[in-house]
Amino acid sequence: MGSAAQCPTGMSVPAVHVKSRASPLKHGFFGVPWRRKLDPDDFGPNATLASSASSMHGYYDPKFSLVLRLTPRRCTHSFANVPIVRSNYPQNSDLPRYYSKREKKPFPTPILELRRAARERQKSAKGRPKKPVQPPRNGMLVRNLIPVAYEVLNARTALINNLKSLMKVVTVHACKVCNEIHVGPEGHPFKSCRGPRAEVRKGMHDWTRALVDDVLVPVEAFHLADRLGKRIPHEQRFSVPRVPAVVELCIQAGVDLPDLPTKRRRKPVIRLGRSEFIDADEDDLPDPEPSEPPPTLMSEIPDSEASPPPDRESTIALAESTLEEWEKLRQGSQRLMKKYAVRVCGYCPEVHIGVSGHKAQNCGAFKHQQRNGQHGWQAAVLDDLIPPRYVWHVPDLAGGPMRRELRAFYGQAPAVVEMCVQGGAEAPEQYRSTMRLDVGIPSNVREAEMVV
Repeated sequence: MGSAAQCPTGMSVPAVHVKSRASPLKHGFFGVPWRRKLDPDDFGPNATLASSASSMHGYYDPKFSLVLRLTPRRCTHSFANVPIVRSNYPQNSDLPRYYSKREKKPFPTPILELRRAARERQKSAKGRPKKPVQPPRNGMLVRNLIPVAYEVLNARTALINNLKSLMKVVTVHACKVCNEIHVGPEGHPFKSCRGPRAEVRKGMHDWTRALVDDVLVPVEAFHLADRLGKRIPHEQRFSVPRVPAVVELCIQAGVDLPDLPTKRRRKPVIRLGRSEFIDADEDDLPDPEPSEPPPTLMSEIPDSEASPPPDRESTIALAESTLEEWEKLRQGSQRLMKKYAVRVCGYCPEVHIGVSGHKAQNCGAFKHQQRNGQHGWQAAVLDDLIPPRYVWHVPDLAGGPMRRELRAFYGQAPAVVEMCVQGGAEAPEQYRSTMRLDVGIPSNVREAEMVV
């Protein structure tokens, strides 16, 4: 202990020397060691570490005294040639927080920040001429997002077709009594079933073969013939058709489908108030010139026509293509959501594509009686429109089933990503942290108990 320790930061480390005196301790009654009470003089400017450290207990042991001596030494180790690994994502991270049915979803932007931004906009616009309303709020389309809408719709169709073929070679299990699924040769052994009569099975799942709707959760919304029209009342909830929410978002962004017509304006609307407007007169406009034909839309294939890939190389190519379509669908939908409003209920998974949500009183979530069945609309996020549906990641397909005792070491990933990884595709960087690919799995329970 006579020399300073080496430090990688280049700082001096004080050397601690211990001096010992063999002075015997005095003993009181029953052989208990007696220690002298501290004196105020012990805390002078020349007090040692022994006196200051013993001040917490009110006594000190005269057998030992610590003397500090600073030895100015510098570290000679250099870190100039040490490689530094940088990443935009953490090494390991937990899944997004699960909100129970008795809890309202948080706002994407806190309400206080929304109010503060509104006050700033009102203050900056005071005394200035009113700015014209920009599309899509004025009824016009955002021209540069029309190709994106077609790309998103084709990516969704291609993703469904690829999943139908990929599920022929990658086994996906679904529980018969709850909404949990698992991707792997065998269902996981975790007792997490919360369906009817789960206590009889002691929380074990009753696995069966899954479908495409179990992997890619269908989210539907009302189709609006006029996205700036009046809100759908409760009485018309059965007469208005419902379509997949992503399809409705693409229709409002510029995709023309003959089965689902919608109103297209060639002049901006005239705003009379916050929620009142009139359409501009378009009679003076010439007939629209024939433009370039829109991109060709793909069609879904029936389940009976989906064929498995013939060999391993084709399976890997199919998995990589499926992963590309998944990322294209999510990234394109995120771009559309920045311009076209998407609403979600804060209590249930109901989604509405439009500025104001519908008035249908069909919310049956927690405390819906106090709201008379009306939805609590708020801004939606991407996971509300395209739920990722997390499943357990199987680290080794040939290593046997997952062990219940090692549950804390397994990661999770979206079901589509897990299917593609098991099909041979490389895991994307943004999902590696939740999949815990950098965490070693213990070989037995004894080794798991030794992990700190």
